[in-house]
Amino acid sequence: MKKTLALIVISITLLFSCQSKSPKESVAPSVGFTTSDSCKAISKSTDVSCKLTTPELQIRRETVLENLKRQMLDKKELIDGYAFKFSGSDKVVDELTDFIKSERACCDFFTFNLSIAGDKSEAWMELTGSGKAKELIKSELGL
Repeated sequence: MKKTLALIVISITLLFSCQSKSPKESVAPSVGFTTSDSCKAISKSTDVSCKLTTPELQIRRETVLENLKRQMLDKKELIDGYAFKFSGSDKVVDELTDFIKSERACCDFFTFNLSIAGDKSEAWMELTGSGKAKELIKSELGL
């Protein structure tokens, strides 16, 4: 019984371990500490402009972005961007992380959130940002 209770407390602690002092704070009553509703990184950059030159951007559209669009299984509009569903294969996860790493260099105003199913069934990538970031996503991906 004590072991079961200890495992439950550890599980709850891990579940609520992402702490922040945001307006959406809540208290986990059984644990007694403050947690946030979500644990997402948010870009501090407010300059919504791509740092690629026009020729570089055109090449990126024709290669990387077209490849991702072909593999997209679903998309959902979010308040500040979009979420895109892909297969959860290791190959796709590698492509998504490579995309995120390279995209951070040219568009540092984006916030990326990657959710990957452990059973490799699916992966979701959220691409969000403040200001006109959503409009840029829409136009660059032709949504």
